[in-house]
Amino acid sequence: MTPTARLAASIDLLVAMEAAPRKPADAVANSFFRERRYIGGGDRRAISGLVWDIMRNWRRLGWWLEQNGGEACPRMLAGAQLVFDRTPMEKLISMYGGGRFAAGALNQQEQSTLEALVGKDLSCAEMPRAVQLEVPDWLLPKLEETFGADLETEIQAMAQPASLDLRINMLRSTRSEAMHALAREGLHAEETKLSPWGLRLEGRQPVTASKPFRDGLIEIQDEGSQLVAAMAGVEPSMRVLDYCAGAGGKTLAMAMMMENKGHIVACDVSAVRLEGAVKRLRRAGVHNVERHLLTEGDKWAKRRAASFDRVLVDAPCSGTGTWRRNPDARFRTTQVDLDELLAKQAVIMDRAAALVKPGGRMIYATCSLLKAENAGQVELFLARHPDFRLVPSGSPALPDSLRDKSMISLTPARDETDGFFAAVLERQVAES
Repeated sequence: MTPTARLAASIDLLVAMEAAPRKPADAVANSFFRERRYIGGGDRRAISGLVWDIMRNWRRLGWWLEQNGGEACPRMLAGAQLVFDRTPMEKLISMYGGGRFAAGALNQQEQSTLEALVGKDLSCAEMPRAVQLEVPDWLLPKLEETFGADLETEIQAMAQPASLDLRINMLRSTRSEAMHALAREGLHAEETKLSPWGLRLEGRQPVTASKPFRDGLIEIQDEGSQLVAAMAGVEPSMRVLDYCAGAGGKTLAMAMMMENKGHIVACDVSAVRLEGAVKRLRRAGVHNVERHLLTEGDKWAKRRAASFDRVLVDAPCSGTGTWRRNPDARFRTTQVDLDELLAKQAVIMDRAAALVKPGGRMIYATCSLLKAENAGQVELFLARHPDFRLVPSGSPALPDSLRDKSMISLTPARDETDGFFAAVLERQVAES
């Protein structure tokens, strides 16, 4: 594709995302490219790169456009991003109006608005702080509560593209063997700093097409997510429940820790997500996992009350910790959404707690950076459930710096992971 056609496709993709504001941007992009199979891999990466840059800079681009009489629409946001990328104005004008597959020539007003941005810096002192930091106004105080003086550093880290993290499957390989297998395919990985099973690649890499992935030697999983699974401290003899298993990423990690022994039940309210776990389990060679679909009125949980050694609750949350990968998520969540999530998390914690046997543990986790969803929820839970208490994980899979903690918070700037929270809550044995 020509630069002109790539620009037009980028604008079309932004329009598609704008038409589905509640749908994650990566899901919209997947559908967009699936319907346009003529767009090659290099062109897809270029189009996605421009669109994701625009989403990371959404508020600042919109502010500049509005300050200069323009409209923050997909067509102008794309042009503004290219101006701030130092694309010469003459070239930009030609890209808009350059032939059959072009986005359409800039009119005089559009051209004047973009010309006014030439030579400017994307951030400036006149911008409101929430605009500078690319966060919704309502969310800024909550992030300040979490990070205090470190907020700008953390926001800058969240504005950077995430690395590609892998977890080795110790049922089939060692970290060294997996690294060499990847290297033979031209994929040069480094060991992660915190997870004993982690490997890291920079940028977008064709991992899923590689033989090590197809053979089940590796799984794609952020280092922070690996550490959450490690917090569970599962052992081969245990009976374990992954209460919000989704497609089974943490289920797989725990099955590996349990050496394919014991018993894991992977639950979710989504049949589609659970079905997505089947292929992953088979590829990894995991056979100690049972799947269960949670439905309204289901008697399954009642029959299994107080029967699990470990219950992992990877709760639905605001996803603020995943902004490196999903910059659009910043503007899809509202205060109303957060309030609903907080209520849902509390209900899920209460239901999951009933499944923990005395002496067993519940691990509550989110990919959120907000205190209300993390330590705040744990505090409220403990007030409702005096038979639970916070205890150190003690998991040998954790690094020394985290092993003795009962709650961990991982952040992009400090830990070079996605934002994650996890707490270990142990159910006390009743005195006889």
